[in-house]
Amino acid sequence: MKTPKRIQPLIDEGLVDEVLRPLMSGKEASVYVVRCGDDIRCAKVYKDASQRSFKKAVQYQEGRKVRSSRRARAMEKGSSFGREQAEESWQNAEVDALYKLADAGVRVPVPYGCFDGILLMELILDAEGDVAPRLNDIQLTAEQARRDHKTMMQDILRMLSVGLVHGDLSEFNVLQDPQGPVIIDLPQAVDAAANNNAQWMLERDVNNITQYYAQFAPELAATKYAKEIWALFEAGNLNPNTELTGEFAEAEQAADVGAVLDEINAAFAEMQERKERQHAANEPD
Repeated sequence: MKTPKRIQPLIDEGLVDEVLRPLMSGKEASVYVVRCGDDIRCAKVYKDASQRSFKKAVQYQEGRKVRSSRRARAMEKGSSFGREQAEESWQNAEVDALYKLADAGVRVPVPYGCFDGILLMELILDAEGDVAPRLNDIQLTAEQARRDHKTMMQDILRMLSVGLVHGDLSEFNVLQDPQGPVIIDLPQAVDAAANNNAQWMLERDVNNITQYYAQFAPELAATKYAKEIWALFEAGNLNPNTELTGEFAEAEQAADVGAVLDEINAAFAEMQERKERQHAANEPD
């Protein structure tokens, strides 16, 4: 196929030998299957901020550390240099998260580096050697759903144990290979200790994944992993090897009407976003 203009510099530098085909186009990037020597990998080409449709990026970037004070000031002012630095920070966040999560034992694609807004990483394959499907494209038995749901809850725990919350986790950004689920798409990953939205983002991640697996094993809908995991985090008792139960005893207290309304509004917003993700997933590449 014709080499995309953005990938040509990587070919010129010998980082990529050939672009084989497009894989998918999403809200923040387009992904291509590429050949690097004898290895087949994927190249994630991030879209410019003006082209990206990812919503509320600012709330995901809250609390992210910037090494240079000059860069931080420029990003706050929103100058052209600042916008450029914010883009670089957005892209590097995924690379940093992939390395950190792989070290923590979370199943993510192996990263090979980010070059000029292009992330080179492992291509996840199925048992036949084809590109692994997303969760929303497969059917599971109840036993598989229970097993993989447990794996995902443990991976969410491991993510939080190294200070990260995915922030946009659902059946649309988890792949299924022969060993089970593999988490992808992490540019919006948030710092759990520094981001005021981290708790509800984690709860949304857990609820999205649980809702998916509960289609095949309905009893999973009654579990309370999000509250269990966050309580361990707040108490300073989080351990990546903690055996989760999915149970949580909530303290009895008077109803907070405002909080209930906030949850209803958040649920409605999430439903709308899920519809948009479903629409985007069904669009041709």
